Amino acid sequence: MAVIKPFVCVRPAEKYAAEIAALPYDVYDRAEAKEVVQKNPRSFLKIDRAETLFPDDQDMYAPEVYQKARSVFEEMLASGEFVRDDAKAYYLYELTMNGHSQTGLVGCASIDDYQNGVIKKHENTRADKELDRINHVDVMSAQTGPIFLAYREDPRMKALTAQVKEREALYDFTGEDQVRHRVWKIGADAEIQEIRDIFEKIQAIYIADGHHRAASAVKVGLKRREAHPEYDGTEEFNYFLSVTFPAEELKIFDYNRVVKDRNGKTTGELLAALKEEFTVEEAGTKAYAPKKKGEFGMYCDGTWYCLEQKNAEDPADPVKALDVSVLQDQVLEPLFGIQDPKTDERIAFVGGIRGLDALKVMADKTGGVAFSMYPTSMDELLSVADAGLLMPPKSTWFEPKLKSGIFIHEIEK
Repeated sequence: MAVIKPFVCVRPAEKYAAEIAALPYDVYDRAEAKEVVQKNPRSFLKIDRAETLFPDDQDMYAPEVYQKARSVFEEMLASGEFVRDDAKAYYLYELTMNGHSQTGLVGCASIDDYQNGVIKKHENTRADKELDRINHVDVMSAQTGPIFLAYREDPRMKALTAQVKEREALYDFTGEDQVRHRVWKIGADAEIQEIRDIFEKIQAIYIADGHHRAASAVKVGLKRREAHPEYDGTEEFNYFLSVTFPAEELKIFDYNRVVKDRNGKTTGELLAALKEEFTVEEAGTKAYAPKKKGEFGMYCDGTWYCLEQKNAEDPADPVKALDVSVLQDQVLEPLFGIQDPKTDERIAFVGGIRGLDALKVMADKTGGVAFSMYPTSMDELLSVADAGLLMPPKSTWFEPKLKSGIFIHEIEK
């Protein structure tokens, strides 16, 4: 049984929504984030990344940076740039990119569901990456970036979604990323109860993207429980902001690899070694995108190659069956000596949204080798999570990205 509850939302005033909504805090480096805020003073990045409001030598993790985020948020709420709804509600959030649309339910998931496995994970988290968001959520007493969740499509929720989307949207704007964002509010008691009933019958929800944000929100909630031993479970800190999408609507992009050197091997030696496990065909100078599972593109010395796995098996372990695992186990470790891709500085990961030409540029800079991947499927992600297993790092790249700042969940209320 999954719990997705309505909440009292703090959100942008309609006329400011397009200016305030920002891509997630972690898609920018520090200089890029500061440039965004300088160009658009209302961008939510000035709250998500408050170091953008300080000199460049400011420690971005210092207490005053998080306090600044809180004070800017309060100022924007007082000025009317943000509004606080007067009752609990759900919202529908539709994103459309290049003709592809996906619509999720905005609500709050339960930290108990996260801990007891109703909310399933497929990726490990790192404590150092969690700490920043733990401090941000704790000082803000608010969650500002929704966790990207998925569930197996339910016909009742599909029908209700279609019904709500016949109404006028609360927001309708196209962002700088050329993604159209539309939002509808669901505040009627009967519809709220129907949604509660639907999710109470859903056995599992999956984290698609945002493992670190989810872990951080949960840890802040547990910290608040320790500070309030009399808690009864209804407090807002027991829940975290999420957008939950039907898995069937989601699109995973390829997540490609660039190795910065050849581990002392010539191109001829690499090709000869690869032919033991793969059929290898020269594909020319144009970037090669794999057309099916078990196929890989490789760029080396100005030429692209198509690699297709020989004797591909379907192992019982769904992690071993992933193309990213095949590449790691049969190529990156034995030929390039990359034993731990999480820590080896010789490997870089490039999201498919950047295109394959970026791989060529990166490989040419260092005389390295690039690999283009066939995207991991949602079925593979769900299978790994259902088995209680974890994917290798950088297995999935989801687009479009959820905007931050459209929905804010206060946890002190």
